[in-house]
Amino acid sequence: MLPEEVYKRRHFGTPQSFFLITVNYVVLALAVQMFAACSHIQTFFWVVIAALAAYNVYKIRRDREEYDKIRIIAYVISVAGMVLLFFAFRINLHC
Repeated sequence: MLPEEVYKRRHFGTPQSFFLITVNYVVLALAVQMFAACSHIQTFFWVVIAALAAYNVYKIRRDREEYDKIRIIAYVISVAGMVLLFFAFRINLHC
C-alpha cells in the first residue's frame, strides 16, 4: 500500500502561461506569413493581432492567480520576442 500522503500531493502540470505564449507565437507566425507578405500589410493582419490581444487579456484575467512575478516577466519577454519575430519574418520574405 502507498502512504496516504501520496494521494494528497498536488500535481502542477504544464502552466497555462506556457500555452498562452505558444498560441501567441503560432498565431503571429501564421498571420505574418499569410497577411503581411512583401511590402504590403493587409488590414486583416491587424484584425488578427487585435483578436490575439483580446484573447490574451481574457486568458490572463481568467488565470490571474497563476501569474506570479516570474511568469509575468516570461510573458513580457515573449511579447518582445514576438516583435522581433515579426521583423525577422518581414526581412526574410522574398517577393
